[in-house]
Amino acid sequence: MEKFDINQVGLRNGKIFGLPFEYEDSKVIIQPVPWEVTVSYRAGTSKGPQAVLEASPQLDFYDFLMPNAWQSGIYMLPIEKDIYKLNRKLREQVEEYIRELENQEPPNSDFTHTIDQESFILNNLVENQANKILNDGKIPALLGGDHSTSLGNIRSIVNRYPDVTILQLDAHADLRPAYEGFAYSHASIMYNVLKETSINKIIQVGVRDFCQQEYEFSQSDHRILTFFDTKLKELYFKGRPWASIVIDIIKNLGHEVYVSLDIDVLQPHYCPDTGTPVPGGLSFNEVSFLIDAIVKAGKKMVGFDLVEVAPSKKNPINEIVGARLLYKLCVACIISEKNKPKTIKKKNNSPNQSTDALEV
Repeated sequence: MEKFDINQVGLRNGKIFGLPFEYEDSKVIIQPVPWEVTVSYRAGTSKGPQAVLEASPQLDFYDFLMPNAWQSGIYMLPIEKDIYKLNRKLREQVEEYIRELENQEPPNSDFTHTIDQESFILNNLVENQANKILNDGKIPALLGGDHSTSLGNIRSIVNRYPDVTILQLDAHADLRPAYEGFAYSHASIMYNVLKETSINKIIQVGVRDFCQQEYEFSQSDHRILTFFDTKLKELYFKGRPWASIVIDIIKNLGHEVYVSLDIDVLQPHYCPDTGTPVPGGLSFNEVSFLIDAIVKAGKKMVGFDLVEVAPSKKNPINEIVGARLLYKLCVACIISEKNKPKTIKKKNNSPNQSTDALEV
């Protein structure tokens, strides 16, 4: 390990946060995926991993829950240039296709099939890498790219942790089936998770932009519980503190938690260049409080993704906020790794028998 002084200037050593770790001596491994082929409005998230990497060394690392969490090791895999190049090529074609749709031209099923095949290959690559990370005893994280990039990481996590709860922090429900004709659209990520994995529960927080189809689907599928942003604000405006609301959210989580954090869950001034910003949303401190509360509640964060960070030459706030959220999520994983399920004694009709049950 190279010499490193946590109190001095951040190192521009090409590594995430300027930390001195390699893959072998790191607990959290971040997989960057510079992919945004199916974004439906503004592009730019494919540049997110590189922008966050470049912004990350200027962070300071003291965390009240675990000041020395960084010592457990955080490492980001190299950004695959071939993926970025293919993304650029396909993205140009998709932009033309979307313009045709908006002009009411009939969809080209052959073209959407081609894009689906490329997305399928990408999802498998991500899943295989996440499997390797898990097999090596490490925690898999993903840095997008658009939200579609999360699927492979989530599939790997669900296979390893069948009872995991997904906590989706997002402005959008992402429950559209094959949005704009693309099976692996960024707007279809949670629909695909429900379709392609054995996930039992998705808790959505901050959702405020969704269609009728998504709303009806979320209300009809028992695996989905949505804390809509409008309803959260109603509670807040009536005097309910955020800490109290967070208790209600955490009550619905299982012991093992995977956080899927789309940066557009935040109020737009934190992420003005993300692809589909939406008025309303959570503050940075509210999201940080929620993540900390998960750890304090004894939950185990087994992985995460951070997606939709889109940098701007004029305003670096996007990647600065993204880098801080990334570190917060890494620390939460490191701290919570040793959290054990709580047990409670349940009374049984038979006086001679007792059972232990997981408290969820």
